[in-house]
Amino acid sequence: MSHFSQIKTQIRSLPALQAALTDLGLPWQSGSQEVRGFRGQTQTAQVVVPQDNGYDIGFRWNGTEYELVADLEFWQQAWSVDRFLNKVTQRYAYHAVLQSATEQGFQVQTTEQQADGSVKVVLQRWRS
Repeated sequence: MSHFSQIKTQIRSLPALQAALTDLGLPWQSGSQEVRGFRGQTQTAQVVVPQDNGYDIGFRWNGTEYELVADLEFWQQAWSVDRFLNKVTQRYAYHAVLQSATEQGFQVQTTEQQADGSVKVVLQRWRS
């Protein structure tokens, strides 16, 4: 019986996901990697966050989005699973917006961390 849990996300951009994990100070490995779970069980994921206890957190492409894959009994992060996903999703959204804005010809003018934890980004685009 598998102990792995799959949690759906709205994460679709691999570079934005990787940037989000880096922002949070989480070491990650890219490419098709094995996520280690209970009794040597594994799942394949495209991004893996190794944990010190020998069990991993992975983000696996399911054809639509990157879902989180992990054996939650061995979760060893500073945050709960929900808080972890909230933090990753917030940083992911920030990078996805910047990526999309750059593709559309915008430039970042300012970025401000707000008291409530949100991020205010002011973009500008010059028309010729």
